[in-house]
Amino acid sequence: MRIVPFGAAREVTGSCHLLLAEGRRVLLDCGMFQGREEARNLEPFGFNPQEVEAVVLTHAHLDHVGRLPRLFREGFRGPVYATKATALLMRIVLEDALKVMEEPFFAPEDVELALEHLRPLEYGEWLRLGDLALALGQAGHLPGSAFVVAQGEGKTFVYSGDLGNRDKVVLPDPSPPPKADLVLSEGTYGDRPHRPYRETVAEFLGILERTLAQGGKVFIPSFAVERAQEILYILFENGHRLPKAPIFLDSPMAERVLALYPKLVRYFSEEVQAHFLAGRNPFRPKNLEVVESAEASKALSRSPGPMVVIAGSGMLTGGRILHHLKHGLKDPKNALVFVGYQPRGGLGAEILARPERVRILGEEVPLRASVHTLGGFSGHAGQDELLSWLEGQRRVVLVHGEEEKLLALGKLLALRGQEVSLATWGEGVPL
Repeated sequence: MRIVPFGAAREVTGSCHLLLAEGRRVLLDCGMFQGREEARNLEPFGFNPQEVEAVVLTHAHLDHVGRLPRLFREGFRGPVYATKATALLMRIVLEDALKVMEEPFFAPEDVELALEHLRPLEYGEWLRLGDLALALGQAGHLPGSAFVVAQGEGKTFVYSGDLGNRDKVVLPDPSPPPKADLVLSEGTYGDRPHRPYRETVAEFLGILERTLAQGGKVFIPSFAVERAQEILYILFENGHRLPKAPIFLDSPMAERVLALYPKLVRYFSEEVQAHFLAGRNPFRPKNLEVVESAEASKALSRSPGPMVVIAGSGMLTGGRILHHLKHGLKDPKNALVFVGYQPRGGLGAEILARPERVRILGEEVPLRASVHTLGGFSGHAGQDELLSWLEGQRRVVLVHGEEEKLLALGKLLALRGQEVSLATWGEGVPL
């Protein structure tokens, strides 16, 4: 048995790992490269897609499913196993990706072909491919997200996928993995723990109270899958303590995900399930308004506050949020709240450096609004949680993280006697 990484090796995108065991070839995730690595989506996979027997997906984020249609385009015709939640979310994610890609490397028919080959696999259910057995465990990162356990040739292998932040309330906590001969683990935040979630929520509510009370707008750039809905949940739970103001969800993709959530109730935490059982949708606060058209969005950007605006893209790489910031950053009554990671070199990082002006949509905009970044909303496990999840494992190979963050985590793992290494693209790791 061996695992060969073909993505997310010393980087955070393109997750794609080939498991070779019991004469079988199973692909674990088939993700898109994003940001500066985008051109790599056009490069060869590193293996023959027609020789892959099956694909197992951990969750529906683009960096884990975005190259799946291309896999079918290049001849793969096997089954794709995932939880029901991952399957339903994946359609939204892939269809949206196709709309915004400057250089599409797959077509709508490839998306449909991939979706036709989906097969349900739920937590704890064993999939048998000859003498190779695979199962999914709860990862707590997205509704339906999973880690993978594989058993064959007398060995046990675990692939973490993306592990969730235990502090958060919307999703269940990640389940502990079984003892394994090798764990392929993410290390996105391997260099630091997150700020406590309750403190983060308290700070967020304080920003909302102050800004709305003075008639300002609160701009929240947000990822359309999971993060936007988490923010809506917080607003639902705490609406009674905030000044009355409309909440605008200005993201067609986020609204599609929101409409899907009532079908995914069993994948949420017990607290969220209790709301649904009582006939309440906790992702739709009373004063929520969905912005349908781009024209309505532009008109909203010129409207006076107070209001809360949740819009994409979460990393300010495009989307409707840019029109809101172009018109709203010049007003000191307003606030910009980052609830997700802002990559180096991006507009978000530039704004966080607090220059006097920033360039948005071809225009120089004075930066007078208050700016806040709330790292405790991260959907990934922090350093302390990763160390806890990997407790007792003998061998760990780290993926899905910038090299310095993986090295920081690896150092701590090695200090407690664990054998640790960093994955290298195309280099097989035997069990």
